[in-house]
Amino acid sequence: QVQLVESGGGLVQAGGSLRLSCVFFGSIYSSNTMAWYRQAPGKERDLIAAVTRSDSTSYADSVKGRFTISRDNAKNTMYLQMNSLKPEDTAVYYCNADIRSGLGQYVYWGRGTQVTVSS
Repeated sequence: QVQLVESGGGLVQAGGSLRLSCVFFGSIYSSNTMAWYRQAPGKERDLIAAVTRSDSTSYADSVKGRFTISRDNAKNTMYLQMNSLKPEDTAVYYCNADIRSGLGQYVYWGRGTQVTVSS
C-alpha cells in the first residue's frame, strides 16, 4: 500500500513563507511526475506546480516566481517552498504522484494540508 502524507501547513501572515512536505510511504519502486494542487473553499482543485523524474519543473502563473517545487527521490519526499504568500494562496494543498509499487503503477493523492494566509 502506498500513502502520501503532507505536512507543513499552517497560519502565516501575508508576505511570509511556508515549506510543505509530502512523504511517500510504502513499497515504492519508482516515482514519475509529482505535483502540488490546491483547493480554495468553493473552488475547483487546481494544479499549481509539478516536477518530473528528470527534475523539470512547471508552475501555474499564480505562483510562478514565489513557489518552488523540488523532490528528493532518496527520501521519497517532495517539497513546496512558498514565499511571499498572499491571502489568495489560502487553500488546502494536496500532493499528487505517479508511483510504481508492488501494486502496479497508479496516481496517488495525499489528504491535504491547510494553508491560511492572513492579511
